[in-house]
Amino acid sequence: MPPADQSAPAKRRGRRPAGQDTRTALLEAARSVFAESGYEGATVRVIATRAGVDAAMVNHWFGGKDGLFAQAVLQVPFDPKDIVAALLDGDVDDLGERIVRTFLTNWDGAGRDVFVAVVRSVAGHEEAMKLLKDVLVRHIFSGLTSAVSANDPKFRASLCATQVVGMGMVRYLIKLEPFASADIDTITAAVAPTLQRYLTGDIS
Repeated sequence: MPPADQSAPAKRRGRRPAGQDTRTALLEAARSVFAESGYEGATVRVIATRAGVDAAMVNHWFGGKDGLFAQAVLQVPFDPKDIVAALLDGDVDDLGERIVRTFLTNWDGAGRDVFVAVVRSVAGHEEAMKLLKDVLVRHIFSGLTSAVSANDPKFRASLCATQVVGMGMVRYLIKLEPFASADIDTITAAVAPTLQRYLTGDIS
């Protein structure tokens, strides 16, 4: 029998090395697991196993389950101030339209798992609910209404949140047709005027 070729490199087996690809793999796995199980049911071990990495990598990259949830599902860290600035960059009268398009484009592009994971997680876990309210209501919508509304910015922010979250629930969780499969232009034309009234119109 001829001797084995010692020059051929051995194939790598086992877990993925701790690099940027590990972080990406964890984010993708976390979105799926949180969507399936919610925050409480998802474990670091299950997420790491699906990503093909060691569970210690969750702490290494995200500081724990909360940090992974925030980045994978709520899509933090983005600086909420940057989001507010981007949405405010344009005619105030078109702000409602920009908000609807931004949320639908991001959620549709994420395979819809992101919103489902958010809803299932916040329904059963106080920390997940706190993260959602902190990002969506306090930082994003309160930032918008404070900039464009003359009165009741906090109430207006909560109204905007109900519209956007409700839109996501009907489209991605309940999947109520024909809203669930409608194109973004159709939904924007229907929803944006209501959101615009919450932002700058008469709500008394």
